[in-house]
Amino acid sequence: MLIVISGFSGAGKGTLIRRLMAEHGEDYALSVSATTRAPRPGEVDGKDYFFLDKARFQEMIHEDRLLEYARYVDNYYGTPRDYVEEQMRAGKDVILEIEIQGALRIKGQYPEAVLIFVTPPSAEELRSRLVNRGTETDEVIRKRMNRAADEAVGVEAYDYILINEDVERSTELLHKVIQIQHMRVSQKLPFIYEINKELRTLE
Repeated sequence: MLIVISGFSGAGKGTLIRRLMAEHGEDYALSVSATTRAPRPGEVDGKDYFFLDKARFQEMIHEDRLLEYARYVDNYYGTPRDYVEEQMRAGKDVILEIEIQGALRIKGQYPEAVLIFVTPPSAEELRSRLVNRGTETDEVIRKRMNRAADEAVGVEAYDYILINEDVERSTELLHKVIQIQHMRVSQKLPFIYEINKELRTLE
């Protein structure tokens, strides 16, 4: 399945995904997004993001090598198509950490995708987390808060909302929400077909 995780900048979605992969990495494949923004301290090219210049990013757009892409706070973000489709063919649950515009595009292409939105418990807590990062200017923080206000209008399009108050508890809930999706009838059609065939042979 495709698992799309979005959230306000500063909500802690990246931290949750890192913990999820550390604790349950055998169950998931994490898609690495491409971006034109500069790396933050400690981020590694090819691991956290593929850091590209705008010319290279636009080339990937023209070659249809991105599953989705969007512009966010003066930078482009996108999901490379090849890796995602390869992991899905291998039977992995692929996690995409993308913003709301891209998430809705993914849902349009893959209706069975599960969309999860991560948020802090309050707007004040969100601003506090952005300030405490110490990596962004007041102007960027202002833009991110304004963008969060716009994004809040689209949250109802998601399947689940995860209020991230405690990282450990939220990681556990995230894993459970994803795993329970495998119980949906649409995910069990091969099993249903097989058990129906077996039942007919026992008549």
